[in-house]
Amino acid sequence: MKISVAYGNTRRQAWLNIEVDEAATVKEAIERSGILRQFPEIDLAKNKVGIYGKIVALEAGLADGDRVEIYAPLTVDPKTVKTKKAKAGESATTEA
Repeated sequence: MKISVAYGNTRRQAWLNIEVDEAATVKEAIERSGILRQFPEIDLAKNKVGIYGKIVALEAGLADGDRVEIYAPLTVDPKTVKTKKAKAGESATTEA
């Protein structure tokens, strides 16, 4: 069956189309795709993976047409960013 494997970092992205056996797992598809050689920073023990935006286990099965996604770890807590933006907005309006 045909599936794709996708990953991106701040410098580049890759979307690889491959064929796998009917019984293939997410982990097997990632390994078969060769994406781990292209992006040595990927650590399957740390990076979360998903299918069409839904987090799944590496042992999850695949269906024809699935897009396996490897997610880069967050470098900043989204709550922290929101708080900093809110504070920056407050100081910008109080200075006027």
